[in-house]
Amino acid sequence: MKTAEIFQTAAENKAFDLKHRTTINFNIGKYNAAVKLGLGQYTDHELARSRASYIKTQSVENLDKYLLQFEENFTKRGGKVIWAETKEEAIKEILAIFEKKKARMVVKSKSMTTEEIHLNEHLEQNGIEAVETDLGEYIVQLAGQRPYHIVTPAMHLSKKDISEIFFTKLKTARTDDAQELTMIARRLLREKYTEAGIGITGGNFIVADVGGIALTENEGNARLTVSFPKTHIAIIGIEKVIPSIHDLDLFWPLLATSGTGQQVTNYSSVVTGPRQKDETDGPEEMYVILLDNGRTNLLNEPDKRQALNCIRCGACLNACPVYKNIGGHTYDTTYSGPIGSVITPHLAGMKEYKHLSYASSLCGNCSAVCPVRIDIHNLLLLNRRQSVEEGLHDKSEAVGFKMWAKAMKSRRLMNLAGAGFKNLALKVLFKDTWGRRRVTPVLPPRSFNQLWKEKRNK
Repeated sequence: MKTAEIFQTAAENKAFDLKHRTTINFNIGKYNAAVKLGLGQYTDHELARSRASYIKTQSVENLDKYLLQFEENFTKRGGKVIWAETKEEAIKEILAIFEKKKARMVVKSKSMTTEEIHLNEHLEQNGIEAVETDLGEYIVQLAGQRPYHIVTPAMHLSKKDISEIFFTKLKTARTDDAQELTMIARRLLREKYTEAGIGITGGNFIVADVGGIALTENEGNARLTVSFPKTHIAIIGIEKVIPSIHDLDLFWPLLATSGTGQQVTNYSSVVTGPRQKDETDGPEEMYVILLDNGRTNLLNEPDKRQALNCIRCGACLNACPVYKNIGGHTYDTTYSGPIGSVITPHLAGMKEYKHLSYASSLCGNCSAVCPVRIDIHNLLLLNRRQSVEEGLHDKSEAVGFKMWAKAMKSRRLMNLAGAGFKNLALKVLFKDTWGRRRVTPVLPPRSFNQLWKEKRNK
């Protein structure tokens, strides 16, 4: 089956899965209530969004300048920067570090970039144990699943589901106590930090003026991943750069409020390199891998490059009526929901993933909640247009629309067929789409045009 066919089949199955809808609606409902409270810290949230949009746009427009500034400042403190144009290059460089360090185990904090390059699979193939330390990531890793959501990887699972996973994989007693489930994971993961030779993180922002990687989290696991192992590797998309550390007082609260409803997350760190002579904590060696992997494809398209402004808060997923019905796994991509539907065709190929840009009601809810004002629903339309311009649409679809356009422009052609023929055509043409779940609309015996003529004749 083609990727689009797999998506359509999975979407239909998931949309009618009542257990899934109950769980996801409950969790998103809690998120919505938290965001409402979090927004109370702003006297002018719209101004904050506009300011963040401007700064991110300027950063993307001057990407070369800020990335080089970051590299210069980071390497001054002993850090090492690796530029990876593709995911294959990134994997090659990471495996080279593991071979050099003779490391056989790694602890990882939550990172969508490592999911993007399928790092865990490559490490496992090379006999390296990768342990996710974020609670949500740890749960889906045990379950053998991919993250369901950009921010909350286990959003689709209830406490009962998690208890069953722990019972099956860890042989612990079943419990519906969330605190006890958390403590089980905490006790097991604590030992891993001291055993691991390498720690891997992503990064929420690349801070150019101090040569630092900004990390924001709620569990403290990222700090432990950075501090305990002797080697730290941060893998970050090149679009994450911001000009100054002073910009974090804008972006960190915006990310927290849009991502989880908090005013600010529990732990916020800026890592500027390996441990210095006068410091007691931190890794002996630190690498930052700056990943392109298709991002410059978007950069080369001025009308779509604003998608690179994304700060990965996940707000658009929670607002999207399509995502709330079909869930994150249905997309079968690293980045799901509206923003995933925008960027995935450019990162992974328009031909294979163009269907995602059509998986939208275009209600505009995603654009309305985006903290950096990305015009997401319009970008989905631009992706659709690009796929048509590149000839990626079905030939039958093209013929059908040509016939429809010709008929709609001619009243004579529209009146040639009677209502009976038109109703039959609707049933046949839409039996596998609209007709599968709905009653096909029935056209009246006489058209408005005919009724109007009769009225005038009278």
